[in-house]
Amino acid sequence: VFLSRNFRCDCGNSKFKNLQCKLLPEKGKVNSGNKYNDNFYGLYCTCKRPYPDPEDEIPDEMIQCIVCEDWFHGRHLGAVPPESGDFHEMVCQACMNHCHFLWAYASQLAVPALTKVNSLEDERIVPKVEESEEQKKEIKKESGVEYQEMKEEKQPEQLNEPSTSSGVCSDCVQIGQILPSWAATGAHLCKLKELQSKPFLKKDTATFWPLNWRSKLCTCEGCLKMYAELEVPFLTDECDTVLAYENKGTSDQETERRDPLMDTLNSMNRVQQVELICEYNDLKTELTDYFRRFADEGTVVKREDIQQFFEEFQSRKRQRTNRMQYYCS
Repeated sequence: VFLSRNFRCDCGNSKFKNLQCKLLPEKGKVNSGNKYNDNFYGLYCTCKRPYPDPEDEIPDEMIQCIVCEDWFHGRHLGAVPPESGDFHEMVCQACMNHCHFLWAYASQLAVPALTKVNSLEDERIVPKVEESEEQKKEIKKESGVEYQEMKEEKQPEQLNEPSTSSGVCSDCVQIGQILPSWAATGAHLCKLKELQSKPFLKKDTATFWPLNWRSKLCTCEGCLKMYAELEVPFLTDECDTVLAYENKGTSDQETERRDPLMDTLNSMNRVQQVELICEYNDLKTELTDYFRRFADEGTVVKREDIQQFFEEFQSRKRQRTNRMQYYCS
């Protein structure tokens, strides 16, 4: 299960009295970042059913929304999901309505949902309803915000050069257009605004996104402010993805499995490897014999005992080295 980004244990706060958190002793009484959605109570999807559901006999894959982090049945997304290998992330219907700006990106980046299934009776999945020609002609712009219509005449060439003013990304260009409050960065157009100037459709469905699509979201000052106001600043963080977490987990496991001694041996030549192995075996043998004496006598090993052992060990090593003679053939 992919935990909430803002999740923090509740021990030590007002939910658990007389219990101090061992990790964060100075924790506040309430963690306002915790979002206790239905998942915390074992309910998922728009159908608010448990998983696994003992009453659900329809085999269906559960897919997690990257925004609200709820899990959804594939048949309850408003569209037939693409093959699992064709997309990497999903945004549910409710979150698409909340992050309405994503519809402008969806027309260029999103993976199309399936429109057909081989056997509806077997799959038990409702296919996406095709829009009529009249519906396709209806172009929906950003909900809740009125934009000034784009002028059809060509803008002066000097106004199309990338802006170098502070707080505006390099992809922004001047257009002399009135922008909404959250996108106002002077008179400039960001990548999002450029997409919104073109026709795009909104649908009451979830959307499916390919690998690295987040890197294509605009990061100009106005868009960053919009993400913050919508509480989705993580959308531009490519390390926030499930794939990134999986790769990090795999890397951590490989690091834990690595043997420091073998790493050291691999960095040496053959002669050095033999010498190190011999020294290691000598140390292991002598240290085992030394500790056995304490075990037989039932005494505690003290710091002074360990220090004395290594001093004697080094002394014996120097004596062996000094007795060695080298001959030339």
